[in-house]
Amino acid sequence: MNNDAIPDFLAEQRDEAPEELQALVLDFENFWERKLWHQLTDALITFFNHEDSAPQRLAFYKVFILKFADKINQLKLVDLALKAAEQCESNEERLAFLQAVAKKVDNENSQDALVFASVEVARVKLSLGDLDGARKDLDAAERILDSFDSVETVVHAAFYDANANYYQRKSDFANYYRTALLYLACIDLSSLDDDERSRRAYYLSVSALVSSSIYNFGELLLHPILDTLASSEENSWLRDLVFAFNRGDLAAYDTLSDHIEDNKLLSQHSDHLKQKIYLAALTETVFRRPPHDRAMSFATISQETKVRPEEIEHLVMKALSLGLLRGTIDQVDEVAHITWVQPKVLDMKQIGNMRQRLLDWDSSVNQLGNWIEGAGQDVWAA
Repeated sequence: MNNDAIPDFLAEQRDEAPEELQALVLDFENFWERKLWHQLTDALITFFNHEDSAPQRLAFYKVFILKFADKINQLKLVDLALKAAEQCESNEERLAFLQAVAKKVDNENSQDALVFASVEVARVKLSLGDLDGARKDLDAAERILDSFDSVETVVHAAFYDANANYYQRKSDFANYYRTALLYLACIDLSSLDDDERSRRAYYLSVSALVSSSIYNFGELLLHPILDTLASSEENSWLRDLVFAFNRGDLAAYDTLSDHIEDNKLLSQHSDHLKQKIYLAALTETVFRRPPHDRAMSFATISQETKVRPEEIEHLVMKALSLGLLRGTIDQVDEVAHITWVQPKVLDMKQIGNMRQRLLDWDSSVNQLGNWIEGAGQDVWAA
């Protein structure tokens, strides 16, 4: 379609548009004729963001927007293209459409737009089961992102979300947890509906629990998305389970064990979860003790963690190897000398324990001061 036919196209689309959007289509022709590209782009974004514009987006993009695509902000061009792509009838059609968009913005001055488009190409490939192709696109996008000093938040959000989807499909729980949290850091949580927030909180919690490398849930515990599980009748137990692991609460773990057995993914990792809660109980036991009283016999550890005595040495060695604790083991006397424990987010009960430790420390300092004063009176007098 040549430029002379654009007014006829716009008139046709105006007649097909819902009444509340017809004025916007009139603005399109006005801005087009006056070459007010910035105003035209913003008007198009407003139009595309309206849910009733869905049936017309693809036609607008292919017939109208491509006529001046090189003259507008390329990131906004991709944004319009992504909304138009939602109207493609199949993933194959959507993939071809988005690949053409990525090629369109692949130039030196619009690499951020290229990343934005490439990430969506990768997302469609994931839907088609092409995980290797998606990984290749995401790695190429990451190399471009690493070369930027700064980039629009929407680009980073799309990148992290697509990566999270990839890692979820690969059952790479640690990387899913990391990238899903990075995605949430890039968006306004209120932009997600209740079901989406609950879904993400569920998968984040399960991934943190079954991951073989995540033993500190601080970021998740402090994130408001976890609160969505509290109001969920179906999954509120999962929030309780995460907090139980954080404080090494074996009693709470036993209480929630039925839910673990009923959850397919958690039940598949039941042995790992049991070791993880024992490690949490161990670190919590050490954490509750003052620094000068962290030489613990294997018998004491067994009593605190409910681990069989013959497995204590392996448990402590595991904690040391994971960096949860620092110290040494006396195998002859069966004593673990702990010098450091990994910091963690504290709940109110743990904060109460720390308060009591501070009070005990204050009392000990006062007693020591009184003893020094009493024992050294002659010296002070001299």
